[in-house]
Amino acid sequence: MVMATIAPDRLAGISIDTIADKIYGNQRLTAEDALYLYQHPNLLDLATLAHFRRRQVTDPQTVTYIIGRILNYTNVCWVRCKFCAFYRVPNSPEGYLHSDEEILSKVQDTVEKGGVEILFQGGLNPKLKIDYYEGIFGKIKERFPQVILHALSPAEIIYIAHISKLTLVETLERLKAAGLHSIPGAGGEILVDRVRKIIAPYKDTTDEWLECMRAASALGIRSTASMMFGHVETIEDRVEHLGRIRDLQDECSPFRAFITWNFQPEDTNLPISNKASGADYLRTVAISRLFLDNFDNLQVSILTQGPKIAQAALNYGANDFGSVMIEENVVSAAGNKFILSAEEFERIIKGAGFEAKRRNTRYELI
Repeated sequence: MVMATIAPDRLAGISIDTIADKIYGNQRLTAEDALYLYQHPNLLDLATLAHFRRRQVTDPQTVTYIIGRILNYTNVCWVRCKFCAFYRVPNSPEGYLHSDEEILSKVQDTVEKGGVEILFQGGLNPKLKIDYYEGIFGKIKERFPQVILHALSPAEIIYIAHISKLTLVETLERLKAAGLHSIPGAGGEILVDRVRKIIAPYKDTTDEWLECMRAASALGIRSTASMMFGHVETIEDRVEHLGRIRDLQDECSPFRAFITWNFQPEDTNLPISNKASGADYLRTVAISRLFLDNFDNLQVSILTQGPKIAQAALNYGANDFGSVMIEENVVSAAGNKFILSAEEFERIIKGAGFEAKRRNTRYELI
């Protein structure tokens, strides 16, 4: 992360007390308030305020989680994002595309283990057009109608539309008819084009990412929003990112939840030597809860943070423990492997003083 110098006069008149008055008065924070909180030295003050706001909008005693699988159907991708250790360029001997039989077998295994969600995601594979996704989604929907397909990042959807010579809306309509239920917030990274041009110069722009979510919402396809921090962005970039998704949530309510995690630098092409600290993660979770006042659900990232920091985040505004990952390959490709069972999830949640409840993608308790 690049520390930006914020002009003192921009934060004039702001204090932890003025911000607390807004939180307790159910008023919206400004970008300047969020910038102040990033500089406020007492992290526990942020925890207190974020936990208060979390209790206002969610069941105070409940922490939810889901059982699902990240099914990375292909690792072939031409985009070459500098922060990604998972992708292989087209024609790489290490590239793969799972067969339909392999994919259906993985879905079967997920169902047998109590899973209700398939997070179907891969790369921008130039050999796969709309008919491929209609085919495999249709097979999953026919054989496993109870499974929710939480599938394809905006970058994948935009690319599918491009190579299939379809409009974005036509692509989303056909994917929905084939079985797509919701869209993960992957690819958001930081929604500031200056940053995106550094870490992923060939990927979709901020406006394209937001437009995909807007178009999906108009068709009844909801999504999540995310933020990957701790690389080349400034604090002001983080706050701008949060502002962009808050504005879109005001406009058309596309998002069910928000998830943030810090960049994992291992084996990537982004020359960042140090990960963001656990304190930075907890601060960012708390600020996200306080700033994103139109989001009910804020999910921890146990996959990148590990169980101890994830547990602490439950007192910094988070109310959801994310997914028990039956399988995960993208984050793990960067050397991180915090894969826990449902029993371990429940033990950690109860250890923090909450009641653990299982949910589905729609945040319905099951």
